Amino acid sequence: MAITTRAIDYGTDDKFEGMLALDESATGPRPAVLVAHAWAGRSDFEVDKAKDIAGLGYAGFALDLYGKGVLGQTKEENQALMTPLLEDRAKLQSQLAEAVAVVKAQPEVDETKVVAIGYCFGGLCVLDLARMGADVLGVASFHGLFNAPGNLDGKTIDAKVLALHGWDDPMATPDQAVAFAAEMNERKADWQLHGYGGTVHAFTNPHANDPEFGTVYSKTADTRSWVTLRAFLDELFA
Repeated sequence: MAITTRAIDYGTDDKFEGMLALDESATGPRPAVLVAHAWAGRSDFEVDKAKDIAGLGYAGFALDLYGKGVLGQTKEENQALMTPLLEDRAKLQSQLAEAVAVVKAQPEVDETKVVAIGYCFGGLCVLDLARMGADVLGVASFHGLFNAPGNLDGKTIDAKVLALHGWDDPMATPDQAVAFAAEMNERKADWQLHGYGGTVHAFTNPHANDPEFGTVYSKTADTRSWVTLRAFLDELFA
């Protein structure tokens, strides 16, 4: 197995830079998994996840929502980068649709078999892909934000939805998780919500260690959620 990466510029004036990860020893088009980034921007964390996806035999694509080379370094910078897209969900949804189209256009990708996963802010992003009816088979949110966008109310969700959630996450409270479940039912989605007890935000990030802020890594939840994702992908790509 030889995992390689290829930078792909896209958007108006090539504003965005995604990273495609592939097992170069494989041949022919394969299913693809987009990886939506957390609030800091497309970092090594998301690229490494794309590589992990490539190691499963798929194409992994770490997408970019902020712009080439834009990466927050502090909580304040991260918040400033994320907030404009949270306040303009239609713009966010347009950028997400563009990333899906870019992936489908790659010669190594089977355009009929595309899934999206996301972390934190990226979890909200992939849930919006499902809400907007993007042409993906399913989405998986890791410790994502649940708040609905407000511009897609009543739209039936066709993509399968998986939410992997730390039950004590202060950024996505139990009440919000229950509201999310009600939304999924109202939209007739095929959905799953896996709640991990004693677990907070950013549980997949080994560098997360800020209990006061509510971000702490959990090896147990990280391992369990990845196993669940693999089963989800097996189901979708069967």
